[in-house]
Amino acid sequence: MSRLLEYVRLMRLDRPIGFWLLLWPALWALWISGEGHPDERVFVIFVAGAFLMRAAGCVINDYADRKVDPHVRRTAERPLARGTVSPREALALFAVLAAGAVALIIPLARQTQVLALAGGAVAVIYPFLKRFFPLPQGWLGLAFAWSVPMAFAEQAGGVPVVAWCLFFAALFWTVAFDTEYAMVDREDDLKLGVRSSAILFGRADRMVVALLHLASIALLAVVGGSSALGRWYWLGLGAAAVLVAWQLWLIRDRDPAACFRAFLNNNYFGLSVFAGIALDYLFR
Repeated sequence: MSRLLEYVRLMRLDRPIGFWLLLWPALWALWISGEGHPDERVFVIFVAGAFLMRAAGCVINDYADRKVDPHVRRTAERPLARGTVSPREALALFAVLAAGAVALIIPLARQTQVLALAGGAVAVIYPFLKRFFPLPQGWLGLAFAWSVPMAFAEQAGGVPVVAWCLFFAALFWTVAFDTEYAMVDREDDLKLGVRSSAILFGRADRMVVALLHLASIALLAVVGGSSALGRWYWLGLGAAAVLVAWQLWLIRDRDPAACFRAFLNNNYFGLSVFAGIALDYLFR
């Protein structure tokens, strides 16, 4: 049982925030590409895929960071950092999760399968970029937004302009919230030579986060107009904008605990946008 609990912690099943942040853009895209009625089979596949890919991403991330995490206050208690799970076990668990994710895409269209495999490669590469790439959060944004073109390819038969607007909205949003997350570890990362957007942006970090959020909301507004979404959507987007204002207030002093609270608050941002989309289609 203790071994199983260590695997649960390695996959971060005890901390589902990452799963939700990965899932929200997929749900946005599924509802819009399905015009409010996503295919049930596709919905199940995408939700299960988000679960497996988030778990696999956490495992490979901790494998890549196994020599760094023991020296970072926030990550020192992770299973690989403490040595309660071996690197070989972690790789085996990652292989099982990745195989499960690949099996899920078998019933999907060929274009969706190609996109899914490319997205999987993006996700696997991300943890290893932090040693040399100055903006790993940008790469993570690609991984988190990749479900958007997949959903449109599967349900709409292609990836129209509105899908790319939604893709970049999700990408900018991800870079914004992961920069808030990176602000928590900035001092430790500087000592260890780990790259992050918080380090790259320096004293301009709060302004860049604000601009990224603004760009995301602006693109979501374009999506709403292009998709003829009505008042429920705009109410949801308005609520999301209020949440962004709250996050910017939280990070004003760059206090690590407050920055982490701002990061967690993004779950409600994703929920607000999705609620607006779902309710608008429901009450038509």
